[in-house]
Amino acid sequence: MADESPLDRFKSVLTGASRAIAHEPEVEVAWTADNPVVNGKNMRLPMPGRSLPRDQAMEARGFADSFALKIRHHNDSLHARNAPSEPTARAAYDAVEAVRYEALGSRDYAGMRANLDAANEVRIGGDPIARASRPEEVPIPAALALMLREHLTGQPVPEAAKAGVDMLRGWIGERAGADFDALAKSLNDQEAFQHLALDMLQHLELTQAAPSEQESEEGEEGEDQEEDEEQPDDGESAEDQTPSEVASEPSEGEDEGESEQERQMEDDSSDAEEADEGEEGMLPTRPNRPWTEVPASFDYKIYTQAFDEVVGASDLCDEDELTRLRAYLDAQLKGLGGIITKLANRLQRRLMAQQNRSWDFDQEEGLLDAARLARVVISPGHSLSYKIERDVEFKDTIVTLLIDNSGSMRGRPISIAAISADVLARTLERCGVKTEILGFTTRAWKGGQSRESWLASGKPAHPGRLNDLRHIVYKKADEPYRHARRNLGLMMREGLLKENIDGEALLWAHQRMLARPEDRRILMVISDGAPVDDSTLSVNNAGYLELHLRRVIDWIERQSPVQLVAIGIGHDVTRYYRRAVTIMDVEQLAGTMIEQLAGLFEDE
Repeated sequence: MADESPLDRFKSVLTGASRAIAHEPEVEVAWTADNPVVNGKNMRLPMPGRSLPRDQAMEARGFADSFALKIRHHNDSLHARNAPSEPTARAAYDAVEAVRYEALGSRDYAGMRANLDAANEVRIGGDPIARASRPEEVPIPAALALMLREHLTGQPVPEAAKAGVDMLRGWIGERAGADFDALAKSLNDQEAFQHLALDMLQHLELTQAAPSEQESEEGEEGEDQEEDEEQPDDGESAEDQTPSEVASEPSEGEDEGESEQERQMEDDSSDAEEADEGEEGMLPTRPNRPWTEVPASFDYKIYTQAFDEVVGASDLCDEDELTRLRAYLDAQLKGLGGIITKLANRLQRRLMAQQNRSWDFDQEEGLLDAARLARVVISPGHSLSYKIERDVEFKDTIVTLLIDNSGSMRGRPISIAAISADVLARTLERCGVKTEILGFTTRAWKGGQSRESWLASGKPAHPGRLNDLRHIVYKKADEPYRHARRNLGLMMREGLLKENIDGEALLWAHQRMLARPEDRRILMVISDGAPVDDSTLSVNNAGYLELHLRRVIDWIERQSPVQLVAIGIGHDVTRYYRRAVTIMDVEQLAGTMIEQLAGLFEDE
């Protein structure tokens, strides 16, 4: 078409190419500012700029080629059938499979190699292997995948990851070098490749060899008689268990259900890691432990606040990038326009109804009550047929929306959270309700400058919180929506979302609210689970951040004039917050927020 732009033509051609590579005419391509993902036959690719910069076009092509190859050469059910349960082994198992189908593309299509290299460069840029300074900081799955890719395709390891790979090259080569040659001969057979990959993981000691049938049969003969007396519920002996499994067994007198709860939490963690595959490579595991009383002796400490920051959204990126990110958010708002309008109108009607009028019925004078017309006709002398309109005192109100900006929110959850914040800000402003939008994350993965300072001081024991906080102000309470509109696009920025320390974020938002003059203060938290910061949790007691969060919530709910409500995405936050709701589908978020908010306004 004459009015078709170069970007439109690029999208059309890339969609056609993806369908051709995948051998699947029903492949659907969408464009996003989030991390690129593929789900079934639907792929979401990074949107290049309107001028089609070469590096951005190559990136989009690379992810499109990778996803198309996955659709064509990868069988999900077969892949999941023998997947190892250990988190590190599962990550390596998934990464090696991705190398397999991408290697097939590099071999079969000469023009695809550079595209896949561009996409791989983007992945490596967000992977901890690019930041590793010591061998123990290098993620084995990433190093293994890059070495195997180098062996299968001849493509060198990207410069950003070269130092990290070299730290483990000798160790991996010694144990798995022979496996690489066997894997190279089985690229076209996923099942054979899968079994060879599992053997390789055993050689790397990431998994344990399964017992042979003969060993199992011999063990069963002697175990049956003693099982009820000596064996744990799952039938494993102490000798068969790893040291970590023995250590995690409940001691005498502990709750019998505890081990089952722990196993369930481990399953939840595995699911979370599987869902986060391919996004940042360093996403936190959210424990969501069952409720335990906060010990009276618990003392939360902060090693240093010197590197913490409270920053405006506009200070974290330049105006051009903020405008581009906001455009991405607007593109997603278009598809939800009808739903958003209905939700906004519903909330506005409910708020305006409270603000504008109320009626006293059965009065001796006033306006004639239309509902009493029959009584007026039948008994004209009846005196209680009138109503009087009275003004309702609507409390001056502020609503603060505190959004979890952690890595596990990446993708659709953070998009919906940003959209919902946009809807609420617009709607509440029309109703005369002040709205503040805040976010919380950390400045770095695994500690940042706080941890470096701790290391330089000789690693004192029990340092407390050990990461650099980043608290973000997207919209101030007194700031008009039109001035802060662009800021909400920052949530779409790659690399913003890191770790989360919920307790301190809650205190920060609460303190801002207490300084406000409004009579009613409502604090709404959107999160997807427990606080997680690897640096802090690695040097303090287990559950350190979670216990602090519980203490902060308990104090606010019992003593503060602030009304607190939480919405959990995919995880049960009702175990933390007294007034909370959990949603499993992020598409429910906007409606749930408005319903919860309306309920708070109606409470007297």
